[in-house]
Amino acid sequence: MIRLNFEGNISEKENLAILAESIAEVKQYLTKAEEIEYVEKRMESTSIIAVNQLYRNVYIINFSSKVLDYSGKEKLRKTGAELCSLLKKEKLKTIQIAGSFHEGLLALTEGMALSAYNFSKYKSTASTPYPENINIYSEDLKESDILDLQNLIEGVYHTRNLVNEPVNFLTAEQFGDEFKSLGNKAGFKVEVFDKQKITELKMGGLISVNLGSPNPPTFIISEYKPANAINTRPYVLIGKGVVYDTGGLSLKPTPNSMDLMKSDMAGGAAVAGILYAIAKTKLPLYIIGLVPATENRPDGNAMTPGDVIKMYDGTTVEVLNTDAEGRLILADALAYAAQYDPLFVADLATLTGAAARAIGKEGIVYMGTAKQDYKTMLENSGKEVYERLVEFPLWEEYGKQLQSDIADLKNIGSGDAGAITAGKFMQHFVKYDWVHLDIAGSAFLTSEDSYRGKNGTGAGVRLFYDFFKKISQQN
Repeated sequence: MIRLNFEGNISEKENLAILAESIAEVKQYLTKAEEIEYVEKRMESTSIIAVNQLYRNVYIINFSSKVLDYSGKEKLRKTGAELCSLLKKEKLKTIQIAGSFHEGLLALTEGMALSAYNFSKYKSTASTPYPENINIYSEDLKESDILDLQNLIEGVYHTRNLVNEPVNFLTAEQFGDEFKSLGNKAGFKVEVFDKQKITELKMGGLISVNLGSPNPPTFIISEYKPANAINTRPYVLIGKGVVYDTGGLSLKPTPNSMDLMKSDMAGGAAVAGILYAIAKTKLPLYIIGLVPATENRPDGNAMTPGDVIKMYDGTTVEVLNTDAEGRLILADALAYAAQYDPLFVADLATLTGAAARAIGKEGIVYMGTAKQDYKTMLENSGKEVYERLVEFPLWEEYGKQLQSDIADLKNIGSGDAGAITAGKFMQHFVKYDWVHLDIAGSAFLTSEDSYRGKNGTGAGVRLFYDFFKKISQQN
């Protein structure tokens, strides 16, 4: 795990990165006339200028504005990713970062730290992450700023690790154990319902999706409730926890679909990462996390297209496609959440290819019944961390596609507006302020994308950390 450190002084022997708007700021750290001349000539045309001082490397990051909007912060995160690539090539384990622009330093550090992630658990020779330490110096920053960023980075790392794990390790039961481990480290409680308890509760969606799996389901309940919580009614996060999705008897085609389906629990992993970061930072908020977890596999006992199942709240559902399973397990969790009398509920799910096709990996499709204040705050947080949200409508006409001849609902629509009809299905089980985030496009990437990397990205963690941090600061 990368370490971020708050430094009181700059070492003249350690590698150094300087965030500078002008040559005058560079002169605080470089004294040789030929080095200053070299940097000054390149500042107008180059974003990162490297100076080799033989005993250390110095990198000047040229940034020309001290007023940062959300796109400016994103530019600095991506510059941080570029800098991280240079450090990896040079195999530099430690870098100092200095500059007078504290917001810019945090964005640059965030991009570097996220880019340093690697998942080498299954490699015979584990690869070394570069850098391992980032030492940050700024007269305008507080140590708590660095600690908060460290907690957030760790939350993203833990989420990425979970998403990158294969199902021959990360079964639904193991998923529960991983939640318990993170809860012990960060300070939140975890209870895991087993198959018997889930059956007793009559969670028909979760039980039915699990019928074809050789491994039992779990229902993971996490609670973070500090003594100084400013809310008595909780905020609830729900994450889809399909640890592997074959599509069931409605089998997915392969390659390029089933090959990536170990990531179908990315929403559940995001809930783990969000709670970890919030608990480590000790935000004064009462938050519940719910994750229904299972595999979706085909065998002789598997749920069959045409089956009618009864959900936790008593709704009957005609299952016409077993690959539309995420909404079934989430529906049980959404209905279960009502017992908490929540202030606000958000679910995160790699739910539909339709959402990914609509906006690609560049953003997150969302929809819901929440008050506009919540939606506006979420959208602002999405811009702030560059996990931008696009709202889709939940018009009543979409509900007509889900009318069944023999049950209360069917689990798929006509094929048009697939991301919306999935959300519309889940809306049936909601009786509170709620938003649904379809992270199918951004949760798992097949090629490198700046600081988001390749494979699991940790989508949703930074978004909700920012969202809840701002809520905690309102009182």
